[in-house]
Amino acid sequence: MAVSISQLRVRFAETDQMGVAHHSAYVVWIEAARVDWLRERGISYRQIEDGGLSLAVSALEVRYRNSARFDDLIQIKTELTEAKSRRFRFDYVLTNADSNQIIATAHSIHTPTNRQGRAVRLPDIWLHKITTPLATQTTPG
Repeated sequence: MAVSISQLRVRFAETDQMGVAHHSAYVVWIEAARVDWLRERGISYRQIEDGGLSLAVSALEVRYRNSARFDDLIQIKTELTEAKSRRFRFDYVLTNADSNQIIATAHSIHTPTNRQGRAVRLPDIWLHKITTPLATQTTPG
């Protein structure tokens, strides 16, 4: 299945004077969840980088629905929803793990790039590891 679940606690440094998580923290949280998604599938982002490639963020959208506050336990559902040799899309749902209230939804689109920042095709070894979860996903019928 192409879904993983990550959890984290809102740190004091991520909040404003009112104890509410700053909007920029959400981007860091979904990045951590995306790296977890890759790691759970035996994909080391460090190895991709060491091989001269990056999965550059080419688009990012976050829709804030409710506030996250200091010490809240946040659950992030990360799902790979599109995977091609030159484009990947991850969708995210962030919820308060205690109340199950959705605090945000997001998606990010990634383009493989070389060291010069030019879009490239992801090598088959990495493409296979990333796309296998989509290929094995079953659709209700």
